[in-house]
Amino acid sequence: MNPVKSLKAQKHALGESEFQLQVLNDSEKIGKELTHFSDKLSAIGLFPLKPLSLDILQINVGKMCNQVCTHCHVDAGPDRKEIMTQETMQQIVDLVEKHTFTTLDLTGGAPEMNPNFRWFIEAVRAVDQQINIIVRCNLTIIRANPKYYDLPDFFKKHRLEVVSSLPATNMSRTDSQRGNGVFDDSIKALQMLNEVGYGQDGSGLKLNLVYNPSGAYLPSNQDNMEKDYKRVLKSKFDIVFNSLYCITNIPISRFLDYLLISGNYGQYMEKLVESYNPVAAAGVMCRSTLSIGWDGYIFDCDFNQMLELKVKSKAQHIADFDFDDLLNREIIVNQHCYGCTAAAGSSCHGEVAS
Repeated sequence: MNPVKSLKAQKHALGESEFQLQVLNDSEKIGKELTHFSDKLSAIGLFPLKPLSLDILQINVGKMCNQVCTHCHVDAGPDRKEIMTQETMQQIVDLVEKHTFTTLDLTGGAPEMNPNFRWFIEAVRAVDQQINIIVRCNLTIIRANPKYYDLPDFFKKHRLEVVSSLPATNMSRTDSQRGNGVFDDSIKALQMLNEVGYGQDGSGLKLNLVYNPSGAYLPSNQDNMEKDYKRVLKSKFDIVFNSLYCITNIPISRFLDYLLISGNYGQYMEKLVESYNPVAAAGVMCRSTLSIGWDGYIFDCDFNQMLELKVKSKAQHIADFDFDDLLNREIIVNQHCYGCTAAAGSSCHGEVAS
């Protein structure tokens, strides 16, 4: 059964980032001493890890969500009240106008639940018509309330790329991970997106899906899974989409809680370390991405944001944004980083190494 409250609302120890970091570095909980991730990078001449570019701003516009998924690294849910203000959004708009970024990647929670979500999109488009704007839509939000029913049309109007999680092509596995009724609502939402052109050849409206494992194992081959997803969704529901991204579950927050409760934590961490891929390490997303929290603080990635590991820079808040200093910063790493470098690697856009 999925939790009905966030770890934070439950006052669970894992609702605190400091305790999560203690667990990640506790050899007794794992059952053996594991090589520190920084030592792996040192062995290939990548420590300290440095950015290659600042192309993508990934923005968490709030932790409020209409779902409480068992794997959620954000610990999002209806009880989370952290929401980005319009003032902070305006600071980001100002950054987009001043600097050249290729992509603005909006996450949550459910980004659309931020009351200023639509204003933000329109404000960004007013200063940059070309920047790629991604919305990480959980699909069920489209069906959650009549005020969201027009989201597919809004997405299309502003040429947003839609990226949505669908952990399986069947109801039982999807609902067990994301909540009862999620699969049916997700299918209906995907059909609504298809109806306005998303995922259709020649439309230019990108619809990408995300798969992440439901248990303590790594994703399968991304190309093969994409073919299977496309075959099943087309034949059963007449749904089309562009790409499937396979993402490894990072051992923090609710997924860390699952690993500990199920007794799989040590085995999972060992698997991540054994599967470490130096090619994936060289291509990790934090080398081209900055993560911005709902309160405007800056992090190396979305996972570091949830662990409250602010960037190692004099510019730790967007009010003090310094492009050159951030481009030359040292990226903060810890044991959870093994999740992004295992096997073919993992990023918010799927595999990073072939």
